[in-house]
Amino acid sequence: MPNPNTPTCLIRGAAGIMTGASGAAARHAGPDIRIRGARIEAIGALEALAGERVIDAAGCMVYPAWVNTHHHLAESLLKGLPAGINCSLSDWLVAVPLAYRGRFDEEALRVAARIGLLELLLSGCGTVADHNFVNFPAAGFDSAAILFEEATALGLRFVLCRGASTLARPKANHDPRDRWGAEPFETVLRSVERAVATFHDPSDDAFRRVVMAPTTPLFEIEPGQLRECAQAGRALGIRLHTHLSETVRYAEFTYAKFGCSPVEFAARHDWLGPDVWFAHLVKLEAHEIALLGSTGTGMAHCPQSNARLGSGIAPAVELERAGARVSLGVDGAGSNEAADMISEVHAAWHMQRAREGQLARPGYDGGTREGGGGAVTVEDVIRWGTAGGADVLGFAAGGRLVPGALADIAIYRLDEPRYLGLHDRALGPVVSGGRPFLRALMVGGKLVAENDRVPGLDRDELAARARAALARLAH
Repeated sequence: MPNPNTPTCLIRGAAGIMTGASGAAARHAGPDIRIRGARIEAIGALEALAGERVIDAAGCMVYPAWVNTHHHLAESLLKGLPAGINCSLSDWLVAVPLAYRGRFDEEALRVAARIGLLELLLSGCGTVADHNFVNFPAAGFDSAAILFEEATALGLRFVLCRGASTLARPKANHDPRDRWGAEPFETVLRSVERAVATFHDPSDDAFRRVVMAPTTPLFEIEPGQLRECAQAGRALGIRLHTHLSETVRYAEFTYAKFGCSPVEFAARHDWLGPDVWFAHLVKLEAHEIALLGSTGTGMAHCPQSNARLGSGIAPAVELERAGARVSLGVDGAGSNEAADMISEVHAAWHMQRAREGQLARPGYDGGTREGGGGAVTVEDVIRWGTAGGADVLGFAAGGRLVPGALADIAIYRLDEPRYLGLHDRALGPVVSGGRPFLRALMVGGKLVAENDRVPGLDRDELAARARAALARLAH
């Protein structure tokens, strides 16, 4: 039972509330939300209590804070690199992350993490899962500790997906300054165990989680090691995450080397199930969609990165219909220079409709529809980016605006010209895109941003640190 002596906060007078649920439950008339401690206590027409803090949400739209299920925060200093700007995935990997990952020092990683986390926070994101690839033993700093420290400083929930490569990626001409390269498998396992012992919190209200996350199973780790990763992760009580089926090369490579599809390969090595989620899943065959669905495996749909690299549009709608769990991830800013959640949900809404329309055929060719305007609703993509993400990451009470849920709440003011003229203003952040004015962001009942500002954060200082870090990375 809630402690009646716990301080409360009232979000009062919201013009619209989107809950993260589906169907008729996707909206709540509100107009008020009471938070007691770290949880939502009530939603409705509420009277302010004596001494209660009140946040005026008049004219504002209230959403669950976004949950970003796939990121590479280090890439916040690798945006728009000329060598990779017109590349597809394989060449882009060589030109961008593989060329620069070994140049990161502690300050560069801190600055990159701060930039990426701040960009997400100002879009209304409260939970970030980062697939960390800056793991080289000779670096002289603990990248996991840095990432957790930066997230904690901003008040965000942070999930460390500990990346690992025990094989050098084919055709990757590594920079001679790359102090990382391939890691011994035992080093990977011990590192994950230490991270779990130091940081992982399995509780419902956790702000810190750790995930077993070999970087790419088909190219950067031995198959037997992949199975051992699954066993070790499950023994530690943590989830599993990696990339899969981002381009046609995944299928070409897997069929040529193992005689099966990428998803079948994952199944053979114990990498399917409700404790697993894959980033991308762009190129899938029908039987793979069925297998992912029947096992309740999750996906991090990354529409902007997949478009930027020319990989395609993932079949997110088909996967959800089959039973898979869909969430949204912005991926790294090196392949998505708009790495915020408002841009991502806007893109997801557009691209899933475009995919359905692209598949439409004229009636004389057996077609039955004109286009894909009804392929996915705004409410669907809000759910993917909130409750869907919380489910994939294992936050059972997250991503929703209902009594008892975590008080992770974004409040938007829609005063900019792009939002004027909207008949249904509650949909504005998704349908109009841009970045609405962040009236407030709460994570675990704590105010981490107010009036589009983060208390104590000097943006000019961060910009200067970013310029200095870029200069070091370039030489």
